[in-house]
Amino acid sequence: MAEETQTLSDLSELGDAAGAIPQAEPEAPEPKRDAQGRSYATGKRKDAVARVWIKPGSGRISVNGRDQTTYFARPVLRMLIGQPFTAANRNDQFDVVCTVKGGGLSGQAGAVRHGISKALTLYEPELRPVLKKGGFLTRDSRIVERKKYGKAKARRSFQFSKR
Repeated sequence: MAEETQTLSDLSELGDAAGAIPQAEPEAPEPKRDAQGRSYATGKRKDAVARVWIKPGSGRISVNGRDQTTYFARPVLRMLIGQPFTAANRNDQFDVVCTVKGGGLSGQAGAVRHGISKALTLYEPELRPVLKKGGFLTRDSRIVERKKYGKAKARRSFQFSKR
């Protein structure tokens, strides 16, 4: 068996050889929707876990069966939930139904925001770069540090007394 060896004299020939192979265009992922036309995602923040369903609608957000204004009374938390829609220019175009468990109100609002962002990317995959750039798809992994023995809290020592 005679082996054929080809040599390239410079890097330009390497580029020509690589250009001869047709590169397939990456296909845009298909939207993931259920039979009712909804997209589902799970969002997490601290100890809170949110299950989020979005569908086209008038912009109503329901959390644990209650309206967002009654569940998240602080305007800062409601603003936090609306950030993914604002970044994607989709205000008042989707209805959101979600259930949240665990954590406090701030963690729950962060979990709902994370879930809405993930559900939006499943409903409209072309929104992914915008939401990714805004940092909405990254799960904030900061959690409460555990308490150590011999300490008052996680790191705080008991007050020192000289006498």
